Parts: sequence; structure tokens; C-alpha cells
Amino acid sequence: MAKTKPGKKDLDSYTIKGTNKVVRPGDCVLMRPSDSDKPPYVARVEKIEADHRNNVKVRVQWYYRPEESIGGRRQFHGAKELFLSDHYDVQSAHTIEGKCIVHTFKNYTKLENVGAEDYFCRFEYKAATGGFTPDRVAVYCKCEMPYNPDDLMVQCEGCKDWFHPSCMGMTIEEAKKLDRFLCSDCSSEDDAKRSLNAFPVSPSLEAKVESKRRKR
Repeated sequence: MAKTKPGKKDLDSYTIKGTNKVVRPGDCVLMRPSDSDKPPYVARVEKIEADHRNNVKVRVQWYYRPEESIGGRRQFHGAKELFLSDHYDVQSAHTIEGKCIVHTFKNYTKLENVGAEDYFCRFEYKAATGGFTPDRVAVYCKCEMPYNPDDLMVQCEGCKDWFHPSCMGMTIEEAKKLDRFLCSDCSSEDDAKRSLNAFPVSPSLEAKVESKRRKR
């Protein structure tokens, strides 16, 4: 008669090998890929457990990079953007290389300095179908693309929408030197009442909430 395998025990934490960094359930981690040429995988730790031989395993929920998704990377995807997938897995804790922070999109746009450990997520992703939640987001500029936090945008004083300098026939350097900006639709109107000394160079969350939003 086969012996029953000894039970596993849940752990509250795991210290990453060779470091003093402690991982707990709920933390986001960087995991070593099988291909050393690829960047580390990013996952959220759901559970940590050890077997009778003290081999530690972690149950994780994977984040996908845009290029790992069915649709691939698109123009509006940020360099540090990730998708929270419905793909769960169990991995050896020894494959954990370090910890990272996956911010909400809102909090990421407020960061003054983005570190190597900083990422953001604004979509959930179904690995089997390639579907996203939400499947519609606000778009900006005359190119009608979602906001990419890596790209500089300028705000029109008239309609309060945000525009890419390249879509307005400007270089980034020219956009940074502007004291005020009116888009082509608003520039023909009388702008005497909208005279300002300066304008915000990057979209603030407050302005985005107030700005005219169009759904794709």
C-alpha cells in the first residue's frame, strides 16, 4: 500500500537566497527565466509553502509584458507596463531573483523618479484568449491613442485635451520651450481670455479627469 505523502506547511515568508530581502504573500517578485537572454519574469506571490524536505515552493500569478501577449506590444504601451494575467503557476522559490513594485497606473504617473524595480499595470489579461479588462480606455490627441506615460504630451489651453508634439508638427525640444499651446481646432478662436504664462508639460491626473474623454 502506498504511503501517504507528508503534508506541506504554509510559510509566512521566504528570504531570497544570497540577500536579506524577505518575500511575503502579496509581494511582487522578479523570477529567473529559463532563457538567460530574456528579462526576468514578474509575478505576484499568492502562497509560500515547504514540503517535508524543506523545499520551498511559491504559488504565483504571472504578469505578462506587452510583447508576451497575443496582440504584442503597441505604441501606447509603456516600457514598464505589465498585464496581470489569469495564469497561475507553482515555482521553486530559488528562482526568485528580487522584489519589485507593480503600481497602479494612477500611482505610477505620480512617481517623480522611476526606479528599476518600478512597474505599472492598468489591464488584466486573459492568457488563453488575449482579452483585456477594461477593453476600452480614454484616448487623447488627434491620433486617438491611449496615454503612454513615457511620452511627453502638451495640453491645449482651449479644449484641455492632450497632444503629442509630433502629431502637432513639433519636436519635443520645441514643445518644452512653449509658454502656451492651442491645438489646431482652438487656435482659430479668440484666445485672449485664455492667456496664461505657462502650461503643464505632463498630464496630471486632475487634468485628465476634467479633460474631454473619448472612448475607442
